[in-house]
This record gives sequence, structure tokens and C-alpha cells, in this order.
Amino acid sequence: MTKILALDTSTDACSVALTIDGVTSHVFELAAKSHTQRLLPMVDEILSAANCRLQDLDAIAYGRGPGSFTGLRICMGVVQGLAFGVNLPVIPISTLQAMAQGFLTENPNTTLPLLVALDARMNEIYWCVFTADKIPQALNDEYVMKPADVCEQNIVQSLHKKFIAIGPGWHYADLQTIVPAQLVQDVYPNAKDILSLAVDAFQRGQSIAILDAQPVYLRDSVSWKKRERIRSQSL
Repeated sequence: MTKILALDTSTDACSVALTIDGVTSHVFELAAKSHTQRLLPMVDEILSAANCRLQDLDAIAYGRGPGSFTGLRICMGVVQGLAFGVNLPVIPISTLQAMAQGFLTENPNTTLPLLVALDARMNEIYWCVFTADKIPQALNDEYVMKPADVCEQNIVQSLHKKFIAIGPGWHYADLQTIVPAQLVQDVYPNAKDILSLAVDAFQRGQSIAILDAQPVYLRDSVSWKKRERIRSQSL
């Protein structure tokens, strides 16, 4: 008997989902630059419709990134406020994994691996390869890099064009050298798919305290590693 609320504002999409003992409801909007105005009303709407209070929940799940810096901060701020208020644990979920989950839910007979890509701006993409399992598993770390560099990665070359390309990051021309078996660009992270992954994570005991929750930017970690390398070389 599980009650979990899920939120995501990592892209232009804004979404909220709720599961109460196996019954799921969700709200999804393309709301670029209006996440701050829409997210909390959407939370209120979905909780009220289910006659559910925050204190009735077992946990709150959220899209932890990668994605828009501003969007991730907005979502993290709202999740912190909600979870602190009623002392709830949280479940961070990869936005790339959620996109893979959404595709697999709609295409359950898929057997090819999925290469998920989000536009990171600055001529870069966030990307990761996932299995086509019921719960998609990452086959590599999540990265941010230029599309031309993605094409040179061993795991991408090993796919031998036998994979499915998912996400708006695939609009870059440099990615056209690795022709997928199928291309689906119009895909966004969605709270209902985050919720599916969160239920599995919660059952595995993978919720965390809100004080330990952080968004995943990827680009920050790359910059930090570069700074560390430069610092080491100068010593």
C-alpha cells in the first residue's frame, strides 16, 4: 500500500503524478518559463482530486536531472518545501531514465537498447544508453558532451546502429552519423514515468532524507573535474 507524489520541471515540460495503492493520476503541461507559477497549483490539483493530504504520503519523487539548471532548482525547491513540512523521504530519479521508461511503457515489445539525449544547450547534449528491460538500466554513466564526441564513444559504436534514439537532443546534425533503428525526438521527462521508477525504488528501500537530496547538473561536475585536473598539472 504505497502513496507517492512525483514532480518534474527539468525541461520545458511541467508534470506531477500521484499513485495511491496502485491507482495513478497525472498532469502534464508544456509550460516553458512558467514552472514557478504552475508546479504548486498542479500539486494541489492532483492531491485534492485524490482527496489526499501531504502527510498521507509515503514519499515524494522528483526528476533529479540532468536538465535545465533553472528547472531543476525550481523542482528541488518545491520538493524541499513539501518534504520538510511533513518530514517525508524523497526519491531522486534520473530524467534520462524516466524518458527511457516512458518509451518502454508505450512500446513494451521493444528489445533494442535506448540512447536517450536531452539538449544541454551550448552545442552539447546530456545522454545515456539504457537497456530495454521493464525497469531500464543504464549501460554507462550519464554524460554531457558535444554531439560529435558522443559518436566516438565505444559504447555508442558498439551498438552498430541497432538501437532506438530518444529525445530532443537528437536534433543536432553531428548525431546523424550514428543512424538508429528508430528515432523519436518528441519525448520529455514525465512525472508519471518518474513515478513508475520511484515505486520500484521505494520498494527496494532506496528513498533518502530530504537533507541528502541534490539535483544532478552534470555540467557542474565536468567543470569541477577540469578544474581539478588543471590544478594538479600546475603543482
